[in-house]
Amino acid sequence: MTTMTEASVREFKMPDVGEGLTEAEILKWYVQPGDTVTDGQVVCEVETAKAAVELPIPYDGVVHALHFAEGTTVDVGTSIIAVDVSGGSAGTAPVAAAPAAEALPEQATAPAPVAPAAPAAAAVAEEPKKEARQPVLVGYGVSTSATRRRPRKGAPAADGAQAAGAIQAELNGHAAPAPVPVPEAPAASRPLAKPPVRKLAKDLGVDLALVVPSGKDGVITREDVHAAVAPVAPAPVETAAAPVAVPAAPAPVGQEGAGARETRVPVKGVRKATAQAMIGSAFTAPHVTEFVTVDVTRTMKLVEELKQDKEFQGLRVNPLLLIAKALLVAIRRNPEINAAWDEANQEIVLKHYVNLGIAAATPRGLLVPNIKDADAKTLPQLAGALGELVSTAREGRTSPAAMQGGTVTITNVGVFGVDTGTPILNPGESAILAVGAIRLQPWVHKGKVKPRQVTTLALSFDHRLVDGELGSKVLADTAAILENPKRLMTWA
Repeated sequence: MTTMTEASVREFKMPDVGEGLTEAEILKWYVQPGDTVTDGQVVCEVETAKAAVELPIPYDGVVHALHFAEGTTVDVGTSIIAVDVSGGSAGTAPVAAAPAAEALPEQATAPAPVAPAAPAAAAVAEEPKKEARQPVLVGYGVSTSATRRRPRKGAPAADGAQAAGAIQAELNGHAAPAPVPVPEAPAASRPLAKPPVRKLAKDLGVDLALVVPSGKDGVITREDVHAAVAPVAPAPVETAAAPVAVPAAPAPVGQEGAGARETRVPVKGVRKATAQAMIGSAFTAPHVTEFVTVDVTRTMKLVEELKQDKEFQGLRVNPLLLIAKALLVAIRRNPEINAAWDEANQEIVLKHYVNLGIAAATPRGLLVPNIKDADAKTLPQLAGALGELVSTAREGRTSPAAMQGGTVTITNVGVFGVDTGTPILNPGESAILAVGAIRLQPWVHKGKVKPRQVTTLALSFDHRLVDGELGSKVLADTAAILENPKRLMTWA
């Protein structure tokens, strides 16, 4: 029989990823007060401005309190969950979403137990303390099995707590209050779903525990989430106020109904980080954008040939692969463009490696992961890296490290049917290439007008370190390779 003390409660703080991020939003709690947790067990999923990640608890014990509700943005270093590590749950109060200031309840400073309880307390005091582990923000693949909620302690523990409370009450001169029975929480499996699907379910107000999975191995898909809300979407007007089993998605700030003339959406997560980065880039680096329209018919034929090559079996082969390779060769011929501006030291930092960023539209927003040392990769290696980068981004598994250290970026706006654009530099980079849609157009070829595959490229660059001549050479070389891909051999 133990009474929880302040020393037995460990506070787990929102960890720092070491990438300069200062806050994260709690997307989902996987535990509740009273649940038993073990060292390394995932207790919640959070979303930073760069990635959605799962947090494991570094303690063994019983959850005492959750300090913040789902959907709350919490500063790094703020305690988010309290765990009683004393080895029992007699003194644990199920406090859900309690304020941080109420993390330690009154029993933490209660008088010491009377003599009968002293031996047990002494035994706890003599138990060697476990060395505290520095909490870190972890990416994907932490948990190898589904997280399960464990049942709370049963009647024996409650009887012990009641007896201890009665003895203490007698010493204080008043009767002990009657215990309030707490129903035992049933064990529940954590629904299997990828981070983008969890985010979609959160936005739509869908409880994943109520969704019937249709994916492989019981994984919930986006279609499953949409199907869960489909029955309540077309509700008739006369029954709109009737309660429904699935809670409705929370309306954005300022939306009062379907006929509202304005809707306010809080800016946070990836959208907030993107906005801040673009403002910083646009008003720091003087942008210049140049354009070139090029016949890429030969490149498109080469793409079809490479798809049949056994060296590319199982790899993603598309025009973006050869466009990326063309840009890398152009940078090798004009290495001064692969640089960064050091404002503090008033220096131009030349990079002798190319970390090639690929702008990717994901369910969480625009992300720009990069391929490390892309210039040193063969064409099949580059194809494999591109395929992995795209699939990881679409699944919402892009790590913060994958988006650090980029030098030059490609944004493929052509996939949206757009001819081209004037892209803004990724902060800290020297250039970004926008690739437009590849269309069959009339083109003068060998003195005759013929239908040819044509696209428009746009290169934006930082005019502090890249002058017009250098930027023009890089763009012209990229276009020349795409017009005649044999130059990949003669110029490489």
